[in-house]
Amino acid sequence: MKLRTVILASALVVATGSALVVGQQQAAEAPASSRPALTRPAVAGRHGLVTTGHPIASSAGLQILLKGGNAFDAAAAVGAMAALGEPEMNGIGGNGFMTVFHKASGKVWSLSMAGAAPKAIVPAEMSAESLNAGMKAGIVPGNLGGYLSALERFGTMTIAEVFAPAIDYAERGYPIDPMLALSISRGRNNLAKYPTTAKIFLPNGEPIKAGELYRNPDYAATLRQLVEAEQQAKTRGATRSAAIQAAFDRFYKGDIAQEFERFFKANGGVLTAADLAAYAPKWTEPLHTTYRGHDVYSNPATSRGGFEVLMGANLIEPVELKAAGPGSPATLHAVIESIKISKADIYRYVADPAFATVPTMGLLSREFATTRRALFNPARAMAYPPPGTPSGAPATMPRADGPAFDEAYDPEQHTTSFSIVDRFGNVVGCTPTLGGLFGSNVVVGNTGLLLNNGMRLGSTSPYPADLNYVGAGKIPVLNNSPVIVLKDGTPAFVFGTPGGETIGQTQFQVLLNLIDFGMPVQAAIEAPRLVLEAEPNFYKPGAAITVRVESRVAAKTIEALKAMGHTVEVLPGWGSLGHMQVIRIDAKTGTMTAGADPRRTGYAMGY
Repeated sequence: MKLRTVILASALVVATGSALVVGQQQAAEAPASSRPALTRPAVAGRHGLVTTGHPIASSAGLQILLKGGNAFDAAAAVGAMAALGEPEMNGIGGNGFMTVFHKASGKVWSLSMAGAAPKAIVPAEMSAESLNAGMKAGIVPGNLGGYLSALERFGTMTIAEVFAPAIDYAERGYPIDPMLALSISRGRNNLAKYPTTAKIFLPNGEPIKAGELYRNPDYAATLRQLVEAEQQAKTRGATRSAAIQAAFDRFYKGDIAQEFERFFKANGGVLTAADLAAYAPKWTEPLHTTYRGHDVYSNPATSRGGFEVLMGANLIEPVELKAAGPGSPATLHAVIESIKISKADIYRYVADPAFATVPTMGLLSREFATTRRALFNPARAMAYPPPGTPSGAPATMPRADGPAFDEAYDPEQHTTSFSIVDRFGNVVGCTPTLGGLFGSNVVVGNTGLLLNNGMRLGSTSPYPADLNYVGAGKIPVLNNSPVIVLKDGTPAFVFGTPGGETIGQTQFQVLLNLIDFGMPVQAAIEAPRLVLEAEPNFYKPGAAITVRVESRVAAKTIEALKAMGHTVEVLPGWGSLGHMQVIRIDAKTGTMTAGADPRRTGYAMGY
């Protein structure tokens, strides 16, 4: 990059061949840590912390830690309970990703809890509507299998122990919060289409209201079936591992799978017991990069959010963000341009590795970041660029057999995330989802489980020429990508967020808040955010980009971004961009601090 100096109304930006140095002419917006009060208190602990998207999910995880369980035991309890606290966002009928640090081995692992599209799906027979909701929108649910896999591999407790809190709440009910009540009211028309769904969320034909009891006895019965399978196996002399496998098999190969097939066959769906039987959670090496002396880990394909966080870090590392300050025009401009570049490459190359060659090493290489950084103009917003050519990129892209779907789709943001650290030093970050609001809107038969809408546009591409176009047996792409950061081989942070296509963007900004600006966890969460939206979508080079910012971003900063050529939309209030859950671990003192996002119903607990 050539040496150049550009003087802006609000910032002085100097670019050199080796680094981008950003200096201010005026004070940036005050960091969130300087506010007199935060809307959530940070929660400190010595023995264990749980921060989730809902208080009852955090309570379930804390119960397990207090009983002597570890982070993996607690994760299964949280996952089962989160389906009740935020049923519009996630459940064991959904899909997701987990990133974990296993203290005994000192290793970070990625767990894909993502199922595949039914083998009987015919793209030519699908429409935008049937991809996004209804009987044919769902893919094999992976979350339940993922929770059981983590419990079996690294946990210590039984299924009966970890599912007990969720079974109790599902049977007895609990008074729902206004956010869930609003979601049920918003989704009323779609929920009413399916009697099995309406029975749970629209009892007597009316949406459950805030403060009224939400019960799901069919869900409790399904969890009890899994406990029963475990206990029967133990009675036969099975090991702990084999007993958990028996529960897994009952769901994916036994009578529960048969209920899935019966229900969808009777109602025009195509998901079969054979589809469920083919599912297996996948443990893999995580994606990894270094950022300012930290090791940053997240999930590989079929997640694209992990790529976005790590590639964004590679692109922005030469920028002297600390000198510019959080919330300054120069910092936000660098963040925006890094997001554009990384998304252009990710939406081109990331897909199910069983169906595509994903150039993972090339996308994460420093050489590729240097090449792509040449697009960055410190003074001016770039157009949404075409993808680059990383090492290992496929020479040709196969065209699928099927129609083009509506390219201007709704980027759903209905997901949850949770982070856990235990007294043994284990760390779990998990981001499960149903996809859209209430997923496919279909509760499967007598299981009490909402099924995801995993084939929705966004998770699949509307263009047949794209690698991520819908296909039989193909795993659609998620942005779900919880992050673990190590410093000198020791966990320093774990965090994750919901937000659909904004997940990677939000996590990228929180990474910068924590490392570059040294914000306390709650301040890092509550600091104003921005996200990019693309018209018609991020799959298309040249798409029109709108930067949506929370109204707490300084007005002078917004005007400076507009002067650089950014199209900016200011959101009212907090804007509800993501819902971050963060835990910081202090290696020197052994203390931990958890934060939860006030943008939704996040809550941290510990002891």
